[in-house]
Amino acid sequence: MMDLSQIQQKDEKDPLLKFKTRFFHPENELYFDGNSLGKLPLKSKKMLNEIIQNQWGERLIRSWNENWLFLPKRIASKYAQLLGTENGEICIGESTSVRLYQILYALLSSNLFHKNLTTDILNFPTDLYIIEGLKKAFQIPQITVVKYPNEIEADIEILKNSIKENPGIICLSMVSYKSAFFYPVQLLNRWAAKYNSIIVWDLSHAVGAVAINLKVAEVKIALGCTYKYMNGGPGAPAFLFVNNDLQPNLFNPIQGWFGHHRPFDFNMNFIPADGIDRFASGTPSVLSIAGIEAGIDLVLEAGIEEIRLKSTSQSDFFLKAAEEELIPIGFSIESPIDPNQRGSHVTLSHSASWQICQALMAGSKSYPKIIPDYRPPYFIRFGITPLYTSYEDIWILVNTLKTIVTKKAYLNFCSKKKNVT
Repeated sequence: MMDLSQIQQKDEKDPLLKFKTRFFHPENELYFDGNSLGKLPLKSKKMLNEIIQNQWGERLIRSWNENWLFLPKRIASKYAQLLGTENGEICIGESTSVRLYQILYALLSSNLFHKNLTTDILNFPTDLYIIEGLKKAFQIPQITVVKYPNEIEADIEILKNSIKENPGIICLSMVSYKSAFFYPVQLLNRWAAKYNSIIVWDLSHAVGAVAINLKVAEVKIALGCTYKYMNGGPGAPAFLFVNNDLQPNLFNPIQGWFGHHRPFDFNMNFIPADGIDRFASGTPSVLSIAGIEAGIDLVLEAGIEEIRLKSTSQSDFFLKAAEEELIPIGFSIESPIDPNQRGSHVTLSHSASWQICQALMAGSKSYPKIIPDYRPPYFIRFGITPLYTSYEDIWILVNTLKTIVTKKAYLNFCSKKKNVT
């Protein structure tokens, strides 16, 4: 592994170096959990204070017409720019789970596709819960859950064969939450279309981490959260993308007043809004939605292509260092080696993974607190967030992992996980 002076030179040449100062950083702590919750942009504090003190505090109800009614669409237009879609194809609000339920219900009700639901073993468990609930609601005999030889990557030929044999509605995570496996999106969309099927893509671990143009990739429907690499804050609202061609044939099963054609007429009959607006439901959560704007602004300013280049470079550096320094002491790499098949987190495993995580989070006199992300039964995920992760941070991380294991510092911590982290 390169020495510290070489690493520091890489940081000095980093075109994204200036963005690190745009975030709040706790003292003596390195943060590698950006794939579960991104750091706080300093601008978010200022923006939220303005809304609380002036818009809510001073202007009260007047702020709906002055600011809040237009807020979701303004942010949606920025996500459209990031994801290469048209205005009017993305809406902001609700959680990822609610958005997935809405769109899968709409597809099942549309009769555009066979009522077959398919996912795979790499998908996020919540997505599977939503699918299972819809199976019961629509009395679908069974869900197809595609299985692969390992949990690191999807076997694309197995997946394609499943789509061919069970055409219908497929739900996949664009980047796998465990290993960061990045699916060949355009290839699978074309394959699905060939068999009159559609893939609903969950972008939660992809947006802000990989460069994806939904139009070029021929994505028809996508959704995702905004609190990971997009730095939107805890529980930040999700986004939903629906291609213009599909919108007239899909209807929101949660017919709330903000999804009405003219909500402020207070008509007793529900008339769905045109286009993507019909997927709005209840009153927008203004504070939560406002909190995500600083994050999307930073990503657009930095440029997703630059972010992806740095992400690939940093994760390659981490993986090479892991091969040299960590595999010999009992670690295994659980992420794809090929950067084209990998998102922006690197997953390692060890027989004492949970104890190692606790040692990292506790810190010591010789190393700072380091916040990773543990996923049972033995995965330790490290989110590479190029807007604030430096090469020196990764260098310190590798050396700390080596120290914890070689000095058996992890033995000071309980081997059974008790709390949610």
